[in-house]
Amino acid sequence: MILWLIGISGAGKTTIGRKLEAHFKELGKKCYLLDGDEVRDLFDRDLGYSDADREANIKRIILGAYLLDRNDIIGIICNIGPLEHLRQLARRKISGYNEIYLKKDLQASMKNDVKGMYQENVGKTQIVGIDTAFDEPLNPDLVLEVDKMSVEETYRAVLDYVEDKYGGCG
Repeated sequence: MILWLIGISGAGKTTIGRKLEAHFKELGKKCYLLDGDEVRDLFDRDLGYSDADREANIKRIILGAYLLDRNDIIGIICNIGPLEHLRQLARRKISGYNEIYLKKDLQASMKNDVKGMYQENVGKTQIVGIDTAFDEPLNPDLVLEVDKMSVEETYRAVLDYVEDKYGGCG
């Protein structure tokens, strides 16, 4: 099972991903949280934030998710996932792919900006949703409007989805 959490910066992907990781580990399940920034760090940040560089980084993440899935490790992927054609590639290549869209208003993300991502990077690098596109997902498996939900409600909704689809994990 691959739970790919997509959404703009500040949507709560890593927060929810870490809660899921702790949950699965508590159940004794093999799982791994793969964050887009972790992949950038592994490759010594050799890619920037142009559309081509983002695409290359996402392809690396798809490979990681594919390998986790092939080895029966629950993959929790926390990545903006802005490009629909790459989400479709992941869906075609990863048999256990589940796309979970944490839908958040851009203005709310910019206002809250918990990690300082918007404040530190506006005008310095391309930001998804501002300078470069975030393709609205065409076929997500689950859509959660996180502006209307608490972190706990969002987390529980993901667990409910997993339980409904896979049983015994929620």
